[in-house]
Amino acid sequence: MELLDHLALGFATALSWQNLAYAFTGCLLGTLIGVLPGLGPVPTIAMLLPITYALPPTSALIMLASIYYGAQYGGSTTAILVKLPGESSSAVTLIDGHAMATQGRAGPALATAAIASFFAGCVGVLLLAAFAAPLAEMAFKFGPAEYFSLMLLGLVGAVALSSESLDVSLGMIAIGIILGLVGTDVNSGTVRLAFEIPQLMEGIEFTCLAMGLFGVAEIVANLEMQKTTGTTAVAPIASLMPTREDVRRMAPSIVRGTALGSALGILPGAGVTISAFSAYTLEKKLSARSAQMGHGAIEGVAAPEAANNAAAQTNFIPLLTLGVPGSAVMALMLGAMTIHNIQPGPQVMTSHPALFWGLIASMWIGNLILVVLNLPLIGLWVRLLKVPYRLLYPAILVFCCVGVYSIQNSVADVFLIAGFGVAGYLFGKLSISPVPLLLGFVLGPMMETSFRRTLMVARGDFSVFVTRPISLGLLIATALLIVLALAPAIRRKRAVVLAEAQA
Repeated sequence: MELLDHLALGFATALSWQNLAYAFTGCLLGTLIGVLPGLGPVPTIAMLLPITYALPPTSALIMLASIYYGAQYGGSTTAILVKLPGESSSAVTLIDGHAMATQGRAGPALATAAIASFFAGCVGVLLLAAFAAPLAEMAFKFGPAEYFSLMLLGLVGAVALSSESLDVSLGMIAIGIILGLVGTDVNSGTVRLAFEIPQLMEGIEFTCLAMGLFGVAEIVANLEMQKTTGTTAVAPIASLMPTREDVRRMAPSIVRGTALGSALGILPGAGVTISAFSAYTLEKKLSARSAQMGHGAIEGVAAPEAANNAAAQTNFIPLLTLGVPGSAVMALMLGAMTIHNIQPGPQVMTSHPALFWGLIASMWIGNLILVVLNLPLIGLWVRLLKVPYRLLYPAILVFCCVGVYSIQNSVADVFLIAGFGVAGYLFGKLSISPVPLLLGFVLGPMMETSFRRTLMVARGDFSVFVTRPISLGLLIATALLIVLALAPAIRRKRAVVLAEAQA
């Protein structure tokens, strides 16, 4: 009954005309930018983050969440129609999705992606609501020591479960932590790592880092790709309706993808991409038509789309209940919460119940909006994809610069976003993911604050981290993840799974 009361509060918040308008706008903007090849959820949210600064916290988070799954949906549209993944998890969808499009079945492929996304999203929201209350009960048992151990677990988990090499991930996290410490120390008033540059005394603006590393870098990389490869023809679309046979074949794939994605989405560092690849691999092993996979099998669209959307919802579980971001998108959401003076962690549910449950309820509403909004607009997205890149991307770059300048009215922030854009582009050239850097930037200062508070309370006694049961348990879990990261057999097995999915 308590859960029903909480959901009633959530729907009352999410169904207000103001929040409905922001959910609709977020879905529209997310799909609009997410449908562009190469611009997935992370750069989309990074570029649109400034427009939420003036909004109330609940409305801002609802809009950002809507942008997230709008961009997720837009990525599948691009993958199916023009064989260019809008974001990384759509790289699996394009295998069979574009094959269906070339066979004149682009409509059923897009409808399958929408149906799978809606079903998986609804299940993911239900799981998020079910897990929220038990985990939030731990709120009053968490002190600074527990928060430090929890954040350490989140960072180590992002490394251990990442497909990147261990040394590269650790190096990127270290760089992120260092960048997060730039500015004036709130405890001592000492200016750190600013190199006597006045503009850095207040620290590096989160939006500059995110928009530069992901938004600007992605735009430059895509412009380069277009220069060398040219555009891809858009597949024609006939009917959108899948046949009865299509529905019969896609149903078990959607269920399997939803179950797998829901489980993997909770793990820090796994996220939607691993969920989509794993679901495709599972489908190749279990489907009765596995021989057709890669040649236009509808199961190859249904399973990864269900998995990545289920994971997109359950990705919020560690963020909203424990305050630990499990992916780059969740790190952006964590940054947005901090900007709006919402302290992330298990106390969000008790301190801001309308925000917590309103955000959960808005996810179901957002998934419904996506289905109702996007299927009739398929033709519009096709025409948008025909706009020349040389006209489209300069406009997006101008939007990025204006947005970041408007936050603090600082020209230095524009130079920072350009610098981080160059860094992100170089990371891409070196095949290095900037996601660990972003996680380190967000969690580093929070870890430092919790660490110092713990030692102040304990009067410098480091044993407090192992004498408190919850903190000790989290540190043991961290140690186990380190062992996992160092076990070559386990990492080889994971590499094999990813290779099978991409094959």
